[in-house]
Amino acid sequence: MDNWDEVRTAFQVARQGTVSGAAEVLGVHHATVIRHIDALETRLGVKLFQRHARGYTATEAGQDLLRVAQTTDDQFAQLASRLKGQGDAVAGELVVTSLTGLTNFLMPILDQFRREHPQVVLRYLTGDRLFRLEYGEAHVAIRAGAAPDQPDNVVQPFLTMRSGLYCARAYAERYGLPEGLEDLAGHVFVGEDDPASRAPFHRWMWDTIPHDAIVFRTGDVFAAQEAVLAGVGIGFLPIWKAAAHPDLLEISPPRPDWAAPLWLVSHVDLHRTMKVQSFLRAMKAAVAAQGT
Repeated sequence: MDNWDEVRTAFQVARQGTVSGAAEVLGVHHATVIRHIDALETRLGVKLFQRHARGYTATEAGQDLLRVAQTTDDQFAQLASRLKGQGDAVAGELVVTSLTGLTNFLMPILDQFRREHPQVVLRYLTGDRLFRLEYGEAHVAIRAGAAPDQPDNVVQPFLTMRSGLYCARAYAERYGLPEGLEDLAGHVFVGEDDPASRAPFHRWMWDTIPHDAIVFRTGDVFAAQEAVLAGVGIGFLPIWKAAAHPDLLEISPPRPDWAAPLWLVSHVDLHRTMKVQSFLRAMKAAVAAQGT
């Protein structure tokens, strides 16, 4: 790439969605922005944006460019910080991705980090899709299961998420309480809709409980938790979630084979940037303080 100014311009157009927004961020005339985009598209031989009445939307090629430019922009920012002797500055956009089910657990930590670093804009992305750190889709990923083995990723243990088997008091009043895991016959359960789920406690349920006894099935972790709390059936909750609901009754405490290890993952190119390091330290400190 011969001209970083053009790439940076395209990056800002993709982020802001308009020529005027990019021009304001870059401190240039809007005609300069248009000229840079036209020149870059001509040089690459592809359309980076779809033009419409509301502004510019990145094409697939534009999204690829955006991901690479995000990583490069972060690296330039870190270099500038070191050169200026401002290595303690934590600012700019920080993209964190995790499983949806961790949101309630993580939110107090994210809130504390934001209050300590008010110049940071946090983007919190959830879902089942594996965000690709090598393309700059996220700075830090919180992942569950076996340790990620993608090349060029820095993987650190975070915590072990322990889950127990619970029911609501309303459920116990209707169906009674089993005396243990050997006395589950005749009871109904809340479980995962996908029998191929990799979560160890979901695998245990599908392998152990008669399938017709799993009467409420969902792929939405929050819906499953609410179903247990409402008394629909017996189901799994993380111990930190269950602790917030004193009316829940424990059917079985956490077992080692139900536990899910969590990992903090960052790409080697961004791992040592100040904002990523600060965030990783904050996450580890919060977990250590909770004794989780």
